[in-house]
Amino acid sequence: MDTPVREILDLLVRWTHVIAGIMWIGNSLLFNWLDRVLTKEDTRYPQSFGKTWLLHSGAFYEVEKTLLPPGKVPSPLHWFMFQNLTTWVSGVSLLILVYYMGGAAYMIDPQVARISPGVAVAVGVATLVGGWLVYDLLWRSPLGRRPPVASAVSLALLVGLTYGLAQVLSGRAAYIHVGALLGTLMTGNVWLYIVPSQRGLVAATRAGQPQDPALSQRAKLRSIHNNYMTFPVIFIMISNHYPGTYASQLNWLILTVLMVASALVRHGMNMRFTRRGWLPATFAVGLLGAALAWALMARPWGATAAAVGPVSFAEVQRIIDRRCVACHSAQPTDPLFTAPPRGLVLTSPEQIKAYADKIKLQVVEVKAMPLGNRTGMTDDERAVIARWLAAGAPLE
Repeated sequence: MDTPVREILDLLVRWTHVIAGIMWIGNSLLFNWLDRVLTKEDTRYPQSFGKTWLLHSGAFYEVEKTLLPPGKVPSPLHWFMFQNLTTWVSGVSLLILVYYMGGAAYMIDPQVARISPGVAVAVGVATLVGGWLVYDLLWRSPLGRRPPVASAVSLALLVGLTYGLAQVLSGRAAYIHVGALLGTLMTGNVWLYIVPSQRGLVAATRAGQPQDPALSQRAKLRSIHNNYMTFPVIFIMISNHYPGTYASQLNWLILTVLMVASALVRHGMNMRFTRRGWLPATFAVGLLGAALAWALMARPWGATAAAVGPVSFAEVQRIIDRRCVACHSAQPTDPLFTAPPRGLVLTSPEQIKAYADKIKLQVVEVKAMPLGNRTGMTDDERAVIARWLAAGAPLE
């Protein structure tokens, strides 16, 4: 596929993915919030879970959650399911466009593992398929009837998978596949548990039969799972902008800390109507998670040391011309790009000087660039750049 065509598809699919994701996650957060503010006062139905009043857009809304008497299906009945499907399909399409096509350039980092594009893609696909099968079997097993134990096992398996992916794929690809797996689990929950349970409730009501509360409970359990995965997935969606996380040698641990902390923040928000002191506790958990992640990111693990000795700018420019300009020029020669990534052009001394801080982070400290080390920058070359930067990035 031509690069311009792939870029247009990337734009359109990404736009769709973001819009659908906002709608789906917004609905998920709203309905989980509603479940925690319902009261039994003045309910109209015998099987009511409760109701609440909302104020929005200049008027009042009365919302009641209930099971219905046999034969009483309201019309119209609004379902919320296609936002999830659109989010997942567009997300998988992005995974294919950005990560699996173009020689899987974003998937492979020779400094992590020397694997072929085919192996990298196979690892990615196996993660999504195998991850769902393991998760679903676990929660359908007798262990699933003990949620605290099953949750602990699920978290341990997720951490193990995160570590394993970080030893095989590039840090960026490892992160995105953990996020894609969580999104796949959420989508599987919607279409294999939540939607079938809802269809069962509607079918029983239309047939004049009592509704089975077990269907509601099964759907609610998987909905709660989705609720706790929401914040980690949102972080992973934006993580590619922060190489200090995924390019670190401890990237798996940083991701684990942020996933656990964000899920605990979600828990604190869920508990805010039933637990006193939820706000300071939730704030403390979020702050601790951010502090731990910062501590792991702040030290440039594995960064290239700046040796003692002067380096001329001419030496640095030769390295940048050889290793960086293929992408970071007004007209990149690397077939993966039609424009310089993030608009960074490094063809003149003034431009190189202006981006010295970014070069230090990406090239010297986290070694995220060149992308997948496509141009073969050596540690000696990184050391030369580090010495130039340590001297104040002079242009003479």
